[in-house]
Amino acid sequence: MSEYAVLGFEQGYATTDPSTLVLWEAQFGDFANGAQIMIDQFITSGESKWNVKSGLVMLLPHGYDGAGPEHSSSRIERFLQLSDADDMPPTDQMSEAKIAEQMNFSLAYCTTAANYFHLLRRQIRRPFRKPLVVAVSKKLLKFRGAASNIEEFDVGLRFQRTIPETAKDLVPDA
Repeated sequence: MSEYAVLGFEQGYATTDPSTLVLWEAQFGDFANGAQIMIDQFITSGESKWNVKSGLVMLLPHGYDGAGPEHSSSRIERFLQLSDADDMPPTDQMSEAKIAEQMNFSLAYCTTAANYFHLLRRQIRRPFRKPLVVAVSKKLLKFRGAASNIEEFDVGLRFQRTIPETAKDLVPDA
């Protein structure tokens, strides 16, 4: 199987119909290596090169999940380098939405089911289209600490950029 070809198909579908939520899930994080040309040439810079917008979501497992070191890394550092086309930091007057709109794509590492749900909902409801890279450990799928109460999916709630630590033994007394 060619990750380059499959990701290219998903990218094409996402640009053809921007109202759909298109997700490409790599079995292992390093599978993005085979699709790196597609990521560099079309996903990261397609908007600046050709004014082609895409809301493609790339799901990349990241972490030592028992499959060996070669499959462990989706190279988050590579995506952080590619995420911003402008070397100028955002100003204090810029809204979070405006900053996101100027980036090449967003990168997230969700740790709860509800936050993942809200991230995908935000992706499809935004008034603009940008690719999204979601890196996550497969171990979180079965980890009880990553589970969410049904109330956390409720109307009016939204994606949280950071979730504060609540475990008393990990948080020092202030």
